[in-house]
Amino acid sequence: MAETLKIGRKISRVREIIGMKQEALATLLGVSQQAISKIEQSEKVEDEILEKIADALGVSSEAIKNYSDEAVIYNIQNNYEGSNNHGANHISQHHCTFNPLDKVVELYERLLKSEQEKNDLLKK
Repeated sequence: MAETLKIGRKISRVREIIGMKQEALATLLGVSQQAISKIEQSEKVEDEILEKIADALGVSSEAIKNYSDEAVIYNIQNNYEGSNNHGANHISQHHCTFNPLDKVVELYERLLKSEQEKNDLLKK
């Protein structure tokens, strides 16, 4: 049976998947790391706060609300094991030379840097 995650835990999981530390999220939101820790332990988070967190993480609030470990595993399996998955034979023949999650994190960091540069330009 699938476990239903609290919204705070979903925020934590999304943050971890994209490779962001609590301190970095706290800095983006202008709060303390302890505040992020408290939010990540919460059962509920106000929609306005969730929107700000989602923006900082580069995802939609709906993506956080709908997060499930099962969906992530399913997506990783289908996106990185190939669309023509033929079971164990296919997996044993697949020799990935990089960690797919590293590529996702790398892309996110580039997008985050780009957004930060845009924000810096708008502030000037």
